[in-house]
Amino acid sequence: MNEPKDIKLLKELTAARERFLQEIGNVIIGQTNVLDHILIALFCKGHTLLVGVPGLAKTLMIKSMAELLDLKFSRIQFTPDLMPSDITGTEVIEEDHATGKRDFRFFKGPIFGNIILADEINRTPPKTQAALLEAMQEHRVTAAGNTYTLEEPFFVLATQNPIEQEGTYPLPEAQLDRFMFNLKIDYPTREEEVAIVQSTTGKMSASLKKVISRKELLDFQDLVRRVPVAANVIEFTVDFVTATRPNSDKAPDFIKEWIDWGAGPRASQYLILGAKARAILDGRPTPDISDVKALVLPVMRHRVLPNFNAEAEGVSVDDILLKLLDNRN
Repeated sequence: MNEPKDIKLLKELTAARERFLQEIGNVIIGQTNVLDHILIALFCKGHTLLVGVPGLAKTLMIKSMAELLDLKFSRIQFTPDLMPSDITGTEVIEEDHATGKRDFRFFKGPIFGNIILADEINRTPPKTQAALLEAMQEHRVTAAGNTYTLEEPFFVLATQNPIEQEGTYPLPEAQLDRFMFNLKIDYPTREEEVAIVQSTTGKMSASLKKVISRKELLDFQDLVRRVPVAANVIEFTVDFVTATRPNSDKAPDFIKEWIDWGAGPRASQYLILGAKARAILDGRPTPDISDVKALVLPVMRHRVLPNFNAEAEGVSVDDILLKLLDNRN
């Protein structure tokens, strides 16, 4: 890090995180771990997949986050009849009444926002999923031969319902790989649910104050890239990811028994980027191996493909990754 500017930015970021969690706590009760991971992904310019049953305030969480960060929020409800143009935008013929001349005009779709909620992404066919995933990867949209650059910051949070799988189109592994994190949202604790019911059944509604400006957010994203990482942390990360590949000599026997395909290099990249962001959000100038370990499940659970043996034995991806973590201690 460059002294003293980056150290000043580091302190500002740590303070901003505290303000963010305090302010969003006025409308979202609990879920601090999920919010921290979403912040990490945002500062890493990564996208996030949220998996949880309906009614866990996923939409409210994301909308409130956009309000706190003073960013444009767009919500796309994915349905089987959704078309790619419903996401990216469409060209419409307009007539100039003065000249009688007709011309095409491009009307931007909901993808032209800063924080995009892709609700139930697996309810739409692959062609429409691809339109969103292309924008996620390229940060631009092409329509009728013209390219439109999306405004930064650009951040997609997609949701999936893990229960109701009828009439869904699961995301292929190559498309899942575009998401930095796969976060599981659990039910609230009893105490949290009591507080939720008390706060949402009255007539008072909390108003949110902006805590991070767009410029500050872009500065924090740049700061993440400048965070130094020790060689041993990178080596641990690469060795861990390599160990998930059954054809690797670093893979233990249970990986070869339970895994068909391991994680690719993007997992290593996101683990290091995420570790950097996690460290500076905590006020530390450089990450250590514990930061990498803390992010293994959200970064890798959608990048490792278990085989029939694992399914038959009731072994989940999380179980395998946690066993591999224990194996590396």
